[in-house]
Amino acid sequence: MKRSWKDSIHQQREELARMLRQPLGQLAERCAPAWGDCDALDAALTENFSSIPHCSTLYCVGMDGIQICNNVGPTGIVPEHVGRDRSQRPYMQEAVPVWGFLLSDAYIGQNEHRPSLTALQVVHRDSVVVGYLGATFDLRDLPVTAELYEEPGDWRQVKGDPAIRRTVFQQSRVESPMDGNLEQALSILEELLTERGVFQCQIHFSSSLATIWTLDDPLRYRILDHETLSDPDICLIYPPRPYPPDAAIAPDEIGRILDTLQALRLTDPTIYLRMASINLFNGMISVTFSCDGSHYMPHHEFLTKDTSFWF
Repeated sequence: MKRSWKDSIHQQREELARMLRQPLGQLAERCAPAWGDCDALDAALTENFSSIPHCSTLYCVGMDGIQICNNVGPTGIVPEHVGRDRSQRPYMQEAVPVWGFLLSDAYIGQNEHRPSLTALQVVHRDSVVVGYLGATFDLRDLPVTAELYEEPGDWRQVKGDPAIRRTVFQQSRVESPMDGNLEQALSILEELLTERGVFQCQIHFSSSLATIWTLDDPLRYRILDHETLSDPDICLIYPPRPYPPDAAIAPDEIGRILDTLQALRLTDPTIYLRMASINLFNGMISVTFSCDGSHYMPHHEFLTKDTSFWF
């Protein structure tokens, strides 16, 4: 079963919690005898800062969320934070589990405006909860232990701009330069996709251009305008490449997909295709219509839908 982005986040958070819970618990025990003494807490946090991996800031807060010592960072004490009210910060709004350790959801930090998260460890003194040891982490400093998730291959429908949807029946398709030469333009794209190393393309029918990505230079896109898509000589500058064996779309399906896109562009004057994309490795087709609604679906499912389904 493919791992979703939520699954990857859950795995990453579990690994981080496992890494941080014990050292924060030990530091909280060292802070307990000094609770209520700002200087003593500053000294305890400074002495033990290196024991908390990847940490950017340590501090202590009372049960009311008011800070009772200074911030302590990699370079030592950062003054003028005593009395700071953290009660309304996102991590203070989350319920601390009964075992006394919370790893917050990520949030945007107030100072650097970067994604961060905070760990809170309950501090006990004479068996009474007196406050929390807080540890802040910049996401840039944290190790990534989860594998990169795979984009799901389910059909997904996304609604677009409501203003466009409201006026869709007051408009009609205006023939673009590509529309007048669509069959040849799509034949050129089929050649590039099946024989010339192009693995992704976005076709902007209304703007008469296509954006392509190649196996030889996958990090940069190239724009083919209407003039380019009218000239089969463009294929000469993209050298022949074997069709990728790990592509999810078979080469003989590319022509059928492009034929379907042509029909969706030209069949109806009101609900018509504005943009489409093909990715050989995802195996996904995306289509965006004049109503600004978009669909992302597996290519094999896309090929089972005729124009009556869409219109």
